[in-house]
Amino acid sequence: MIEYWLTFNSGAEKLRLPVPPREFEMSTGMNNTTVANSEIGEINLIGKPRLKTITLSSYFPVRPDGLCQYTDFPTPAECIDRIGRWRVSGKPIRLLIVGDSLKVNEAMSIESFQVAQKPGPQDIYFSLELKEYRFLSPELDGDGSTDALALLEEFTGTRPVERQTPKTYMTQPGDTLWSIARRSYYNASRAEELRQKNALPDELLLPAGKVLVL
Repeated sequence: MIEYWLTFNSGAEKLRLPVPPREFEMSTGMNNTTVANSEIGEINLIGKPRLKTITLSSYFPVRPDGLCQYTDFPTPAECIDRIGRWRVSGKPIRLLIVGDSLKVNEAMSIESFQVAQKPGPQDIYFSLELKEYRFLSPELDGDGSTDALALLEEFTGTRPVERQTPKTYMTQPGDTLWSIARRSYYNASRAEELRQKNALPDELLLPAGKVLVL
């Protein structure tokens, strides 16, 4: 049995779908770029993953039927009100899909929420379109290409106070150019710049105790 849960505000509010969707498909893609080269022709530059999307379709029953997973579920009106409030709150929800061999745990934004009533019982049918939500942090530039400070400035109109970048750095066990660039510049894509500045070989791990110029 697969359970579908929607939670809000760090689990303060929860909704388990009484009737699970018959199926779901979570899709994603890559932000690849094709460029033309005069010598070898087209080149495909592999980018970073796009946001995941998923659409859930089912219904909120007015009374238990043979498809309900549990009996003490909220009324259709309560379910609609709850999801409606979450949609306009400006905050993401969390989608949990749990089964014997399946577990989905994703922060999502509610892109659209459509409801309809069909002839017969007063059940309310719905379609819920969700999109992955990525949390921004100046300290954790997760995908290695996004300048989190610039994004925060774009979305909020304010820019956090930037700490002073030291002029040198002594490598620690497990350090890579990617991790040092992310921590020092808030932008892991500057790893190549750091490698060239210090005339380093193109290797994954750096030896501990090496002083780098930033």
